[in-house]
Amino acid sequence: MKIILTLATLALTTLGTFSSSRPIGISGDYLEVRSCDVYTGSCVANSEMGLSGREGILVWTVKQGTWKNTALDGLSIIAVVRTDNTLGDLSYQPRDGKAVIIVDARASTEQRAALLDFARDRAGSLLSQIAVVETAPIVVNRGLCSSGSCATVKAGRLVDIVTRCLNGKDHLCGNEDNFYPPLTAINGAFSAFTELATFKGAGLNLTWELTGQRSAYLGTFAL
Repeated sequence: MKIILTLATLALTTLGTFSSSRPIGISGDYLEVRSCDVYTGSCVANSEMGLSGREGILVWTVKQGTWKNTALDGLSIIAVVRTDNTLGDLSYQPRDGKAVIIVDARASTEQRAALLDFARDRAGSLLSQIAVVETAPIVVNRGLCSSGSCATVKAGRLVDIVTRCLNGKDHLCGNEDNFYPPLTAINGAFSAFTELATFKGAGLNLTWELTGQRSAYLGTFAL
């Protein structure tokens, strides 16, 4: 009996050590805005293809967790991209371009490196050419309405985003749908209306202010 109890105790101790040493995952909120409609009908989408929609802003806000053994709780990172053509369905129409990265000013040097690696992992080829890496205070508020579509993002003087819920007045042709999927893999994606999206930084040879488009996605990530 003593031998059995000793073995059982050893097994539990080993299991506890293994459990505590397992890497912690990472989870949080995601928001993106593009310069073309994502909730739209094919007639509108076809009129934009090849002509507009080359710009996008991707925002990740970590609620809790680690990446590459670095805790990132409460920190955010933003990727502003300008590509060679319309940001549509990247699964069969990959895009190349340049990106400006904005890292949360609260992050340490180690956390900044981890956030940048995380964004590259999530966005893939969209971040293959990073022109500038900036730091700025990033404030993200989400869930300011019952559906969670109302969100605001502010990164110093570089980025401002305001979204709201889609409503009946946002239907132009009656057959709108989520025509393009999100630019990155996320959970529970739903589209929203972009009241404002601005980028006023350097590195892309272009700044912009977008208003009044059905061009946003919100969701979550968990890895």
